[in-house]
Amino acid sequence: MLTRGDDFPLHQTSEPVAYAGTDRNFYDRYFFNGYAPDGSGFFAAAFGVYPHLNVADAHFCVIRNGVQHCVHASRELNMERMDLSVGPISIEVVEPLRQLAVRVEGEGIAAEIRFTGRAFPIEEPRFIHRIGPRTFMDYTRLTQNGHYEGWIEVDGVREALAAGTAGTRDRSWGVRPVGTSDAQPHGHGVTPQFFWQWTPVNLPARSLFFHINADRHGAPWNTRAVIAPDGAGHDGFFETPAATMDSTMQPGTRWPSRGALTVQGADGPLELRFEPLVRFQMKGLGYTSPKWGHGLYHGPLAVEREDIVLDAVEPMAQTLDNLHVQIVCRVTTSAGETGAGVFEQLVIGPYAPWGLNEFFDAG
Repeated sequence: MLTRGDDFPLHQTSEPVAYAGTDRNFYDRYFFNGYAPDGSGFFAAAFGVYPHLNVADAHFCVIRNGVQHCVHASRELNMERMDLSVGPISIEVVEPLRQLAVRVEGEGIAAEIRFTGRAFPIEEPRFIHRIGPRTFMDYTRLTQNGHYEGWIEVDGVREALAAGTAGTRDRSWGVRPVGTSDAQPHGHGVTPQFFWQWTPVNLPARSLFFHINADRHGAPWNTRAVIAPDGAGHDGFFETPAATMDSTMQPGTRWPSRGALTVQGADGPLELRFEPLVRFQMKGLGYTSPKWGHGLYHGPLAVEREDIVLDAVEPMAQTLDNLHVQIVCRVTTSAGETGAGVFEQLVIGPYAPWGLNEFFDAG
């Protein structure tokens, strides 16, 4: 089947753009988050297409007065990957790799937001991970910090984004678990486990990015730190795998309570300290959501509002949907900088360095 994408130089295989190899778990996703300099006014959006599941879905969230207001939308993809709209949520690529827009109009939530990158996007190391013989993920991600302009309205109350609102956007594509879970067991003695931390930070004149995936014993299988000065091109970054995060969990949770990141640079170590301000539940964007998980089929079109009272969330409810969080943080550096960023964390299953031996052990 030929689609609009076939008139652009986007092909990766000999197939039309509508097809993406043969793995049913192939996906292609946009992600955005933003916050005022003091950590208030947090918002986030996600938009994904799943070519072999014939699904596109989108989510938008904003936090006001301790409530995370969310809109979820899903539709049949109809094999057209260039249509960047699902129900009330749409994405516009205004200037590739620099400026994008997010628009929302439905379920009592509206928004008009424009993102402008601070530097060229970074390309993270390719994420390849297997559980036993099965490929769990194999994807590429670009990440970019930037500034936002626009407004968000919730139930008739419109607020302009605060001056200096900043955040992060990413694009990732490849293979992840999406759609209905695979019922086939992994095999005897194989315990699913996942450890992830990600800290994109906006400083006054530069951005800093750190991430780590580690196995149950704490050994990293994908990690890197990047420093991107404002205006830098693709060859203007400092990149190193020599970075370590010292963090603790809030008691009774798997949410971070603080962080101290050390990045080893040519001029010596740069230290960053993370002070939590606001918690965001990633299930509002479909991540680990039992109903609105990425790629699940909801029919030709489905749209739903969800309001999450953050103080009422059960951190360890014997399910996965509350484990994944982004914590907006005030960030200070040993170079005398003060900025803001998020500390994203998802820890599933055992993790020996923190004494997590059972699947639902808490900190």
